[in-house]
Amino acid sequence: MNIEQLRDYCLKKKGVTEDFPFDADTLVFKVLGKMFALFPLEKWEAGEGWVNLKCDPDYALELRAEYESIQPGWHMSKVNWNSVLIYKGELSPKFVLELIDHSYDMVIKTMPKKLRDQLL
Repeated sequence: MNIEQLRDYCLKKKGVTEDFPFDADTLVFKVLGKMFALFPLEKWEAGEGWVNLKCDPDYALELRAEYESIQPGWHMSKVNWNSVLIYKGELSPKFVLELIDHSYDMVIKTMPKKLRDQLL
């Protein structure tokens, strides 16, 4: 998978915007203003693409135990975020998309009902 495929996938989700709120290198995807995916563009350009994704804390631990390519979130809460190292090739494209879906769903789940209703 390349970053353009992942970008397109994220942008097709309802209520999603992209932004560079931290610096010119970190592409951030938000659903109704809340982050669910962060891509360090410099790493992608160097052939070491990865993404930070929100994750259920228990599921995050399971994933980290099972996959070398899933690690505690770099520069994020280690409880709620994973860094998914796509460049290692261990994870199938389908599974990476499922992890993006999980992150998106985790963020929506914590929103007030009024905001969630905007996505219906």
